[in-house]
Amino acid sequence: MGRRDMGCLVALALLCGALGVAPSTGKSLNTTGTPGLAGGRIQPGSHPGIKCGGVLSAPSGNFSSPNFPGPYPYETECTWLIVVAEGSSVLLSFSHFELEYHAACAYDYLQVYNGAARDRGNLLGTFCGHSAPPPFASAWHVMAVVFRSDRHVAKRGFAAAYRKDACGGQLTGLSGEITSPRYPESYPNDAECRWSIGAAGGPVTLVFADFQVEGGQGCGFDYVALFDGPTAAAPRLGRYCGSARPPRTVSSTQHLLVLFKSDFNIVGRGFKAHFYSAGECQEVYTAIKGNFSSPQYPNFYPNNLQCQWSIQLPPGYRIKIFFLDLELEARSSLTGGCDYDRLSAFDGGAENASLLGVWCGRDSPAPVTSRGHRLLLVLRTDRSTAKRGFSLAYVGVVPMNVSCTRTDFHIQIPVRALAQLERNKIYLGMPSCAAHVVGSNFKIHTRFDTCGTESQRRNNTNIIISTLYIDFSAGDQEDVHRYEVQCEPKRKEAAVTLIAGPGPHRLSQAENLVEAQQREAGGADTREARSQDTSDIVFISICILAGLLMVIAVVGLVLL
Repeated sequence: MGRRDMGCLVALALLCGALGVAPSTGKSLNTTGTPGLAGGRIQPGSHPGIKCGGVLSAPSGNFSSPNFPGPYPYETECTWLIVVAEGSSVLLSFSHFELEYHAACAYDYLQVYNGAARDRGNLLGTFCGHSAPPPFASAWHVMAVVFRSDRHVAKRGFAAAYRKDACGGQLTGLSGEITSPRYPESYPNDAECRWSIGAAGGPVTLVFADFQVEGGQGCGFDYVALFDGPTAAAPRLGRYCGSARPPRTVSSTQHLLVLFKSDFNIVGRGFKAHFYSAGECQEVYTAIKGNFSSPQYPNFYPNNLQCQWSIQLPPGYRIKIFFLDLELEARSSLTGGCDYDRLSAFDGGAENASLLGVWCGRDSPAPVTSRGHRLLLVLRTDRSTAKRGFSLAYVGVVPMNVSCTRTDFHIQIPVRALAQLERNKIYLGMPSCAAHVVGSNFKIHTRFDTCGTESQRRNNTNIIISTLYIDFSAGDQEDVHRYEVQCEPKRKEAAVTLIAGPGPHRLSQAENLVEAQQREAGGADTREARSQDTSDIVFISICILAGLLMVIAVVGLVLL
């Protein structure tokens, strides 16, 4: 605060002191006299005399809301962190549940988190009212439970029990991980574990990352068996042992049972496997163009995801992807890399193919083009900090051969690549310059002075350019792909570039989203600046008024 401001405050204080009021400094005062209040609400854990929450590390136990079965206190927040041995999961159930009801659970509520972090990506559910939450099994050895009450209407609360599940359990969600007991240490003898996986989004995909189980003829000793349903009565999909990883398995229903058994001697390292729903988290695309996004986009994606999207087009095609939106967890401040959540693109159908790029945070990737007709995108998220995710579109780059002379363009496209199109849907510059079918190819042969070609100078070189249109439109849905074809006549060198692929309206939506965010941020800055300007004007005006009043008072005293 400068001397001018201090002088104004002194003058204002002298004037207001005579009037019996206190000047405002722009900071709100706690006038209730109650310690611990902030905005009318006691901060979490600050309610006097209330003890609740804590770390529960026993193999099993019980906990309840404060004062249960009596009414719970107002303005209370409790967090229980349940931690069991690594390799196990937490089984949680509720024997009594009665909280104040609200349609959105905005008053009193209980939340269950799949892990230690209070992060929306870990949230398994928010509950209130009289309907008890369903039983839960964590995806790993940690689970958190949060209870919060507001300042009105108290009920009896809840009572819950938990226990460690050494292996097996009921697993739900878009994705997760299962391991044999004690993995990666040797599993115990005489073990029997059953994981019943249920996916709401569709069939379940199971991929083994590591596998070493005692082998034997017919896998009669230790083995892992997979069943196409929730129980062992369902059709068996496979029985595996030894050190060879089982193949990727996809159920035909929304349930998959994984059964692991070991006998009385000879053990191995065991196994680690990932499962995910084939709806939002696992998909194969074969259409010439399409778009997809991370699970639950534009809401926060779940934690602990390993999702794959495979684009597979006919041989000869290449694949170009356009990023419409991207917001993942930020880069590591230590390494500067995408060590937490990341989206990766591979130039092929598997993760051992060449890496095209890795992105995280708020990266703005340029379009990426594959060298072949397959492209794999993999999203991995860790156990904390979820963001909005991503949205992208892709288009197949039609295989074609473009050449030129000093006077002509020659374009050739295999008919099998555009088997669904008539020849008049493929034209250069204007519809009258449509392709002809010659043998097994669509062909266009045209002179530079026809079909909308024009001469341009780029990089001090004269080139001839035109636009090749491939019209995939069907019904009222317009879908025209445009390629720029160019020729340098002196060298007789031709090139072709995709200049419009995915629906322009999708790209404009992404651009509008960015613009809207920028406008919103700019608007907030403008409002803040205007607010600051207004408060400064008011403050200066009060100082001037106070000064005038003091001058009048002094003059009055002199005259008297």
